[in-house]
Amino acid sequence: MKKTIALFAFGALLASCSDDEDSITEPMEPTPVVYTSGTADFTKYVSVGNSLTAGYSDSALFTDGQTASFTNMLAGNFALAGGGDFNIPLMSDNLGGLTLGGEPLDGFGNRLILSFITGSPNPVPVNGQGTTEITNVISGPFNNMGVPGAKSFHLGVQGYGNVQALPNANPYFIRMASSPNATVIGDAVSQNPTFFSLWIGNNDILGYATSGGAGEDHNETNNFDPTTYGSNDITNTNVFASVYNGLLEALTANDAGGVLVNIPDVTTIPYFTTVPFNPVPLDAATADQVNSGYALYNGGVENYRLAGLISDDDAAARTITFAEGLNAVVIVDEFLIELPGLPKYRQTTASDLMVLTARSFIGTLADPSNPASVNGIGVPLADNWVLTPQEQEDVAIATEGYNAVIANMAIQYDLPLVDANTFLTSVAISGVTLSDGSNVTATYGTGGAFSLDGVHPSPRGYSLIANEFVKQINTKYGSNLPGVDPLDYKGLYIN
Repeated sequence: MKKTIALFAFGALLASCSDDEDSITEPMEPTPVVYTSGTADFTKYVSVGNSLTAGYSDSALFTDGQTASFTNMLAGNFALAGGGDFNIPLMSDNLGGLTLGGEPLDGFGNRLILSFITGSPNPVPVNGQGTTEITNVISGPFNNMGVPGAKSFHLGVQGYGNVQALPNANPYFIRMASSPNATVIGDAVSQNPTFFSLWIGNNDILGYATSGGAGEDHNETNNFDPTTYGSNDITNTNVFASVYNGLLEALTANDAGGVLVNIPDVTTIPYFTTVPFNPVPLDAATADQVNSGYALYNGGVENYRLAGLISDDDAAARTITFAEGLNAVVIVDEFLIELPGLPKYRQTTASDLMVLTARSFIGTLADPSNPASVNGIGVPLADNWVLTPQEQEDVAIATEGYNAVIANMAIQYDLPLVDANTFLTSVAISGVTLSDGSNVTATYGTGGAFSLDGVHPSPRGYSLIANEFVKQINTKYGSNLPGVDPLDYKGLYIN
């Protein structure tokens, strides 16, 4: 009997095992994600802006940079949810640079790369000459209407793409304009976009900053006529507001959806944070020698102080002193009080921002035959090499004014707003950690967020920006776009 029970139990066990085996199934394939546009319509996406929209990088526009633009990344996401083709006015090569009548066009040279062969810490132009001829007008229309160098008011200027109007025309727009008298915004709107992005206004401030405040601030001059503005001037905020509203009226005339972007604080980019205010190393003997050269000047400052014509603080700020170790450079500061018989000299402080290009100028000789004519030491630096605190304030006021305009317009037109100002400031302060644990920062040359011109993002930097767009678009329109993986894009172009 016990044997029968045992056999029965063993048989039941076998049956149980057999049932378990039959119940095992192959792992199910993951359900494919279905991407939707929500209430947005991505059928015809047109991007409007300047070099940031075009994909400019390493001080030039070139094909790889254009295909790695944040706008092309967005278009790839939009394609997952009904978006159409995204036509780009591609350059002819990866060198950058433009020609006019087969000759290099002044001011539009090749992009920059670090030269490890020479051991120079500064980027140098790549060899060769770009082959993009601006009179060879390419056939559009183009979804990417980013025009490098364009300020806000340029987008509505007729003839901005007319080669006969050079140098007042834009060579990048010349080769892509639908006609010589076309406008950027006109060519964009003529495509009847269902969705748009608008990022404009950076250049209305940037030229003033990168020139060390050499231009005019038209918030101070109250000049409302942009036809009189110079390339390094700050656009009056009221002018910007009027122009920006006009652009949005045109872009939304057919009820297109879209996304707006505000203006970053340009003083946080590597162009202004790389060169320290005290880059000059001196030994004790050389410092003493330089000090003797400024003795007469310092004596004049002291005489004005003793006479009570300047304060102790002003006298201290103007006194030139070098010592063993790293030293601040000497600059000409137009904001100093006028003292008859004395130039407006002072040394830089931590509050000054040296421009990136100063790194290859400081320490060179103004007069090759005079070893004492060292730029930044024996020869004070001109205004264009440094952005002083007063000039930084001009930049800050304009940036705050423009961003207030853009924020109000986002509410008025019921459009999402990408806060590029806050995001890029956070990149400069703490960086962005990626999925592999690496940290993307704004450190020049190694941080991964910016290209070698110190102003424009690298492809990886553009990918971070694209993801900020995606976040705001998904939130506003109820779409579920996936964004892009920054690790798929380069942190630096090196040839």
